[in-house]
Amino acid sequence: MASTNDLKNGMVLKLEGGQLWSVVEFQHVKPGKGPAFVRTKLKNVLSGKTVDKTFNAGVKVETATVDKRDMQFSYMDGEYFVFMDMQTYDQLHVDRKTVGDAANFLVEGFEATVAQHEDEVLFVELPAAVELTVKETEPGVQGDRSTGGTKPAVLETDHQIQVPLFITTGEKIKVDTRTSDYLGRVNS
Repeated sequence: MASTNDLKNGMVLKLEGGQLWSVVEFQHVKPGKGPAFVRTKLKNVLSGKTVDKTFNAGVKVETATVDKRDMQFSYMDGEYFVFMDMQTYDQLHVDRKTVGDAANFLVEGFEATVAQHEDEVLFVELPAAVELTVKETEPGVQGDRSTGGTKPAVLETDHQIQVPLFITTGEKIKVDTRTSDYLGRVNS
């Protein structure tokens, strides 16, 4: 248990029916009249939905212990992604639904943060940007640019993104894992 006065960004709360909510932002408010309160923006750990919630100052809220570990993606086992804890060498099977959009950027050997609560995997978080190889893309054609100078490219993970016309097959590029945006070339 913690007081609403102790809230911090990233803290995970257990609210209404045992649902886990992560504190995205919070603000202590002391109005001229009336009691103080805490205005928060919470994100559901499982669904990703965000809500605004107001608590009275000093109210007790239940906190949840979320164990975040850096793990290395090892291989696919059917529909499961197998991650290895780099300290203990334990392997963890995580289903595709839990991995979510991170699956678009996972290559064997990549490190990710795996969050667990009471031995249940909540989510898999990748770094903000990863380096991937372009598996295939059309040659860039100069001239009519109705698309703003981009073309589709398939990455080594079979995920398709938009890249500038000068990118060629086999090039290593940096990709934003949150938006699937091209960030730049990787110098070898």
